[in-house]
Amino acid sequence: MIEKIGILALVMTLAPVFAIILILIVRRPSFAEFVNLLASGVSLVSTLAIFIFADNGKFAFWNGYVVVDGLGIWAVLCAAIVYFLASVYAIGYMRLLGEADRLPTFYALFAGFALSTLVGPLMNNAGLYWIAIELTTLISTFLVAFEREAASIEAAWKYIIVVSAGISLALLGTILFYWSGTFVLGPTYDMTWEALRQAAPKLNPALVSVSFLLVLIGYGTKVGLAPMHTWLPDAHSEGPAPVSALLSGALLNTAMIGIIRYLSVADAAGISRLAHGTLLALAAFSLFVAALFIVRQTGIKRLMAYSSVEHMGVIALGFGFGGQLGVAGALYHMLNHSLNKSLMFFGAGSVMRAYGTKRIPSIRKVAQYYPVVGALWLAGAVAITGAPPFGLFLSELTIIRAGLHEGFGLLVGLMAVLLIVIFIGFLNHFRMMYFESDNGAPTNKPPISWWCVLPMWLALIPLFIMGLWWPPSLWAHFTSIAQGLAPLSIAEASP
Repeated sequence: MIEKIGILALVMTLAPVFAIILILIVRRPSFAEFVNLLASGVSLVSTLAIFIFADNGKFAFWNGYVVVDGLGIWAVLCAAIVYFLASVYAIGYMRLLGEADRLPTFYALFAGFALSTLVGPLMNNAGLYWIAIELTTLISTFLVAFEREAASIEAAWKYIIVVSAGISLALLGTILFYWSGTFVLGPTYDMTWEALRQAAPKLNPALVSVSFLLVLIGYGTKVGLAPMHTWLPDAHSEGPAPVSALLSGALLNTAMIGIIRYLSVADAAGISRLAHGTLLALAAFSLFVAALFIVRQTGIKRLMAYSSVEHMGVIALGFGFGGQLGVAGALYHMLNHSLNKSLMFFGAGSVMRAYGTKRIPSIRKVAQYYPVVGALWLAGAVAITGAPPFGLFLSELTIIRAGLHEGFGLLVGLMAVLLIVIFIGFLNHFRMMYFESDNGAPTNKPPISWWCVLPMWLALIPLFIMGLWWPPSLWAHFTSIAQGLAPLSIAEASP
């Protein structure tokens, strides 16, 4: 079995690598589209096979530097799904830019960005994980600025400066974690997640506390937790729509994995109150900031970006609450958010190109001009607010149950109030774009390619199914992950 998992993991990573090489050699737009799409499909199928065959097991490869475990492969699965959907959408969307000669460069960078989000969660060494996260920043910066407009270039500069500052703090925290381990494991040791967790009870609590706060702030910046979120609205809104989907649906989960693994180490070190309390505070503040900006937003993609801040806060709340329900709800929310946010950015990109504007006040009667895209986008808007019968409702409800079960009643009440505010504010924007007077019409009513419509269907259908039915196999997978994050308190419950 371990050989089969190793081969599948190798295929998953080599597919985008070969795609990059072939794209840069041939440098033809149509060839680049096809090869990137093929690579994304191979990566997705390989990841699904690993998820099935691994069966909640833990497999180490390449001298222990790479680990395939339940937590890592779940984040990789979310990233692989978004990579495939965004690759399909990109074929229709990127052709609208009218820069065919630059498309091979885009697809090479796109495959490289996806590759970094696929390998990051599998890094079994804290230092290598940091390198993988830094690579996501370096590659995605060029994608954010790809359209070479003043706003996109400014967003790229802001992105790399703010995130690099945060990642620098994460590096300092990683170094301090390593230093604290030398007092227990000796001057040199393999800084694997398991080694840190096993040594944690003997580590200096003060040093571990400082180290954890640094990595939380550092990787929290990459996740987009407030108040370190300032790069996210600009980067998500100014990059091409397929890039925005990958940033929101894949990158943020990849960065969240680091926080989760370090949180497990902090629990083992006996600083659970500080670690969970700080994470919960940042999560609640993220919801508060998202609510404020969503209500008053005037840009389509910035509206979606602040929704990402909200949902990363919801996921952080789940892990902060802990327990079987909290972990399961957060993990389920990861997948639901990846699907839903891809759908929303795909719809936003298509509508933005059709109407020739990013401003909400200039977009009206979407369903009248584009019935299919309008219906899919509106369904996605209802889903992203956590309304039934979609998957985000079920995952948010599970996280609320976790908070009540673990004794965080006041925080759950605050969460509920902010989610209601976001629900009203977000859908009010769609009310205006769909039902107010027709003072904003699309430019020449251009058709929207089926390449742009198909991935919206592929995202919405599973969102609807997962809102009605939580697969028992997924619950078993989440339970196994929760137990592996010991010493979290695991409460016996059912979804």
